[in-house]
Amino acid sequence: MIYIIDNILNYFIYLFIIHYGFRLNPRKSRLLIGASVLAMLSAGACNIYFDTNSPFVYIVWSVLSICLFFEDRLWHLCALSAALMYFTGIIDTFSVMLIQIVLIGGGLGGTDITWWMEPAYLLSFLVYLLVYLRLFRKNDIYLCDIKFKYKSALLVQGSIFQMFYNFVFIFFDENHAVYNLDAYVVFGISIVGVIYSIFLTLGLAIKNILSDRQNRELQSLMYMQKQQYDYQLQQSIAVRSFKHDLINHVGVLRELANQNKTEEVKEYIDTIWNIQDGFDLKIHTGDGLLDVILNYYLYLSEKENIDFAVTGKLTGKTGFEMFDITTLMGNVLQNALEAAVQTASPKIRVEIIEHKKEIFIVVGNSVSEEMNIPKGFRGTSKADKPNHGYGLKNIAATVQKYHGEYYMESMVENGEAMFKIGIAIPKDMIPEEDRV
Repeated sequence: MIYIIDNILNYFIYLFIIHYGFRLNPRKSRLLIGASVLAMLSAGACNIYFDTNSPFVYIVWSVLSICLFFEDRLWHLCALSAALMYFTGIIDTFSVMLIQIVLIGGGLGGTDITWWMEPAYLLSFLVYLLVYLRLFRKNDIYLCDIKFKYKSALLVQGSIFQMFYNFVFIFFDENHAVYNLDAYVVFGISIVGVIYSIFLTLGLAIKNILSDRQNRELQSLMYMQKQQYDYQLQQSIAVRSFKHDLINHVGVLRELANQNKTEEVKEYIDTIWNIQDGFDLKIHTGDGLLDVILNYYLYLSEKENIDFAVTGKLTGKTGFEMFDITTLMGNVLQNALEAAVQTASPKIRVEIIEHKKEIFIVVGNSVSEEMNIPKGFRGTSKADKPNHGYGLKNIAATVQKYHGEYYMESMVENGEAMFKIGIAIPKDMIPEEDRV
């Protein structure tokens, strides 16, 4: 029976690490999941029958059960299961050593431990759970995000420590009567140090990822601001060019007027008027920074044949700093544009509502199909996931900075799937000089 319990504990550890560490989802087929469980239990029954924990049987059931349970590429699941067997074996060894140090090395000398693997598995699982809660979940980073060199470093590091401690433990175990408890206390502390070093390696890997993520976010923001600057620069050049030729236009009008060509004068004035009209900002909200961003995305939308409309005005500025409003509205409108352009009838709607105590900005866009919006953030649907998916997090961080609120919803309007994001910012967060 002990073999089946060992397999079950190992099985749950594998499922926990792969699902929460590598974010792989179980298969949808209950038949395959059942086959995964059956493979694990059958291996335990085989071990009971032959009364041996065969490494070959252990490898076969571990790889087979993982490949049957999770939905991913077969070669990746095989490599993952092999790496996990090796790494969890190292951690289990350290856990066993700690238990034996406590029960044999000093506290209960001579105790015959027949159940040592069960508490070892529990201790190992506590290590994995602590890594998940303190490192991965806290930073929204997981093992699948960590570079290969750090994963390899963990395996190599664990191998070196395991060989060293196997040798030292055997020496202490055979001479514990001489060295007594003091030596085992030092040995136990050193094993804890090994676990801590693994945390340090993971911490370094996570800092590297966070640094890369921050750099990508800054590059994205700088690119967004550069695009808006280039748009404004093009407008400025066009205005200067028009002003430079204005005297020539006036000369033509004067000549046409002298020849009493009234209709030609009207047509020429209309032409000049249309050219001049293109230089003006078409959207005016009451906030100059917001106007620049909205007009820029109007320009992009027109290039992509997206129906872009803005309703509502403000009596004063939003109060956002330039960096923040670019981050907030740039990400919102960029996401809306990328989603809308993929639909048969692309549209983007921006609604600005000013109440006595709050400013509401609602952006809606057409989507290819209605989405299920979970609480919190939606993950990116783009193939290059490590480089995307930060837009909504940046939006939320900016809203939180101004003590505001946001919501997302998916709906069907007039037979069309729409996605909306609403942002509410308290007016008391707006500086006094910007409220008028």
